[in-house]
Amino acid sequence: MSRTTISEHGDTRMPKGGQNGNDGSAGQDTGGAEEADGRRDGLRRVPPWIALVVATASGALLSVGAFLGLYVRPTSDDWCALWKARDMGVLGITSDFYRTQNGRVTNAFLTGALYSDGMRGPKLLPAFLILALGVGLFLLGRTALRSLHRAAPPAVLLVAAAALVSALLFFAGTRSYQVLLWAPATISHTLPAVIGVWTVLGAVRAARGGVRWARAAAVGAALLIGVALGMLSEPFSLVAGVFSATVGVLCLPRFGWTRDRYVSTWCAAACLGLVTGLALLYTSPGARWRRAQHPAEPLSAASVGETFHDWWRLWQTIGGQWAYLGAAAVGALLGLALASGSREERAFELPPRRLFLVAVLLPLPLIGLAGLAVVFGLRSGYGDVGWTYARTWTSFLLPLLLALCAYGAWGGYVVGRRLSGGARPAGRVAVLVAVGTVAVGSAAALVQPVHALTTSTVVRSAAWDRQNARIRGEVAAGARDVAYKPLLIGGLTEPLFASSYERDWAAQCTATYYGVRRIHRP
Repeated sequence: MSRTTISEHGDTRMPKGGQNGNDGSAGQDTGGAEEADGRRDGLRRVPPWIALVVATASGALLSVGAFLGLYVRPTSDDWCALWKARDMGVLGITSDFYRTQNGRVTNAFLTGALYSDGMRGPKLLPAFLILALGVGLFLLGRTALRSLHRAAPPAVLLVAAAALVSALLFFAGTRSYQVLLWAPATISHTLPAVIGVWTVLGAVRAARGGVRWARAAAVGAALLIGVALGMLSEPFSLVAGVFSATVGVLCLPRFGWTRDRYVSTWCAAACLGLVTGLALLYTSPGARWRRAQHPAEPLSAASVGETFHDWWRLWQTIGGQWAYLGAAAVGALLGLALASGSREERAFELPPRRLFLVAVLLPLPLIGLAGLAVVFGLRSGYGDVGWTYARTWTSFLLPLLLALCAYGAWGGYVVGRRLSGGARPAGRVAVLVAVGTVAVGSAAALVQPVHALTTSTVVRSAAWDRQNARIRGEVAAGARDVAYKPLLIGGLTEPLFASSYERDWAAQCTATYYGVRRIHRP
């Protein structure tokens, strides 16, 4: 790589009067430069203050989401997980998933461990996900800037970016309850994204350390984690596979963009692990049983066209949520802050031009391809309504939000550099106002969804507690058939949803959980 230092005013020529500036021109130039620097220094302080507002608002929303975990109560798959973890143990539920459910061994193990103490684990999981994702994104942003040999900007800018991206991922979609508060979905679709972020951070740390054994350990960890993820979440495995394979090919030494084979080897190990995990899942007795319940449609031109139609409707739904633009806006704040530094602070190492163009042009097509792969898998497993399972969108929504943030940072830096050379700060003020409005407005747009999520979760928890106390009392008195009123939340299945009790798996799991023969409506 060639080091490129971007100067602020270009070459500076000495006035004709010599160093002392006897003709007065030097004094005028110095005064104008000092005035411009003063204006620039004043504007330089604005992005951190805007970022502080964004970070505070996003942090408040995330705090509410973490606190709501205390009000989570069983619904849908929770009922089955609770009694199986209680009666079978962690290894028992893992064997049950592999042999009779879906083959997701890692998913079953984590489910058994999480529900081993009743609902305590699912109540604490949202806070863990919020904290782990936020810290991971903060470290990822700092690592990206250091890779460009760029001094880190004020920490509040990175905190704001990490907090707003996390808040958008959890609250801006159509299934916030499932993405954050419902443990069966967060284990399958939110936790893998968090694991992916920290796995990448570990790989980068090993690369920067320059120690051979650390790199070997990172490659081995990528293989093992890939196997575990392959048996945890098919959608995330597809998305991670697309990105890992692409990065691995681009980083081959023959292209001249990397010095050795570490990145390609790491990506190859990750892909091998993902393929191995998916193969173990696909060939399991549980997966064969599940495919028998939902036979896949034969591949045809009509089915391919319907898949693309579902994929287009999915992106229409995502594009209809303007709050996602906040990821680009908070990135632009970061870019503007980078552009407003001194000459020494703005010196950083640019990648080769071809690599830079690839980094700019490739993410969105890859995200679109990954989304198409997820839609195809959902359609194969769940039919024409599979694309509506928005909890699975997390796998490619997080890369999309990160890409938007990166594009915003790049655009903010370019615009900031163009405006920093002028004496009038009006253009920069206008840009700051526009970017700040979108970033703060994006956080504000999440207030209503979080309020609705809070209301529905807290109200249901109170109703559930009253009903649970009544059922427990009736069971203690010897009842073998108890009344249960379905308490719907988050678009999830509740007991007594099916036309016949024999097909009502949720009701049967609820009855087993309470230790009764049957449940019925009041």
